[in-house]
Amino acid sequence: MNRRIETVCVRGSQTRKPVENTGSISFPIYQTAAFAHPGIGQSTGYDYSRLQNPTREEAERVVADLEKGLDALAFATGMAAVSALMELLVPGDHLVATADLYGGTTRLFRHISMKNGITVSFTDTSQISNIRAALRADTKAIFLETPTNPMMNITDIAAVSALAKENSCLLIVDNTFLSPYFQTPLSLGADIVLHSGTKYLGGHNDTLAGFLITDKADILEKLRFIFKTTGAGLSPMDSWLLLRGIKTLALRMERHQENAMKVAAYLKSHPKVKEVYYIGLENHPNQEIINKQCKGYGGMVSFRVDNESTARQILERVKLIYFAESLGGTESLITYPMLQTHADVPEETRRALGVDETLLRMSVGIEHCEDIIDDLNQALG
Repeated sequence: MNRRIETVCVRGSQTRKPVENTGSISFPIYQTAAFAHPGIGQSTGYDYSRLQNPTREEAERVVADLEKGLDALAFATGMAAVSALMELLVPGDHLVATADLYGGTTRLFRHISMKNGITVSFTDTSQISNIRAALRADTKAIFLETPTNPMMNITDIAAVSALAKENSCLLIVDNTFLSPYFQTPLSLGADIVLHSGTKYLGGHNDTLAGFLITDKADILEKLRFIFKTTGAGLSPMDSWLLLRGIKTLALRMERHQENAMKVAAYLKSHPKVKEVYYIGLENHPNQEIINKQCKGYGGMVSFRVDNESTARQILERVKLIYFAESLGGTESLITYPMLQTHADVPEETRRALGVDETLLRMSVGIEHCEDIIDDLNQALG
């Protein structure tokens, strides 16, 4: 029986692994470093928690089910997942990446991956012609973020998948902003999906996590080897927190979206706001692609105000909304990308992307929408 996504969030697609017989509704936390062997040459299927742990496996099972993957790997952070992912490449390989990426990913590519002999070309992937022009004989992967952080640009995943296959490249998609509730890149042709599980999957601003999901057995085998060798697996307690958070993913995503639509409309009407970037707005330049590949619009809104003074005023005056760097949790957060998420991006590059003194990014929470708008209104003055 095919389960609908609301049910998959709570239970997964299949019956959970029978690792205990107590009937516990909440999956147990196996807070152990090692597992005893019944005898020589015998194993319970678990040896050492760096390799496998029942609580982490349950979190991986549910996330893989949500993303329609063969399996998932749960990491200590989103950046740990990206770091492991880059171990699929070797010195001399070339990567094409979205120019408008999360600053932490850009920092890793520029300062770690390039040091290790991997070359990276950043381009506006919302135009497939740019990707085609950036491809080289030594290109081994294309890395997309869609929607992008923080400018909310959209890339046609299916179209890039076809291009990647033509050129024998892996297609990797960061799906953090929309979550598998609103977008499933594997079903659109991606090879690997990345999540900062800290964000919408966890959903409560109380733990860090990262996930890689694939539907390819050969890729999974390579990633599992990297996973057990580099040792950045998610802890049992954090795995349990992720499981708990995912149970309400469907409910939260609907509320995030409902609130974000109203916040975006309010911001568009305010005289001090010059531009609003939200993929649910009808004037988004990629609306046709959005409606084709996304089942919803999520809760992320960026906006540009009239000057730097107004931007700083908002950050100083907000009361209900937290001035904080993360996203995807129950609480509304507002961020100054120039000084936070994109502080390590070279200034010339950052400005070319539109990340300047007037740009703010907001993760719209699940509070009452009028309270969020009231707080923005008083902060804008």
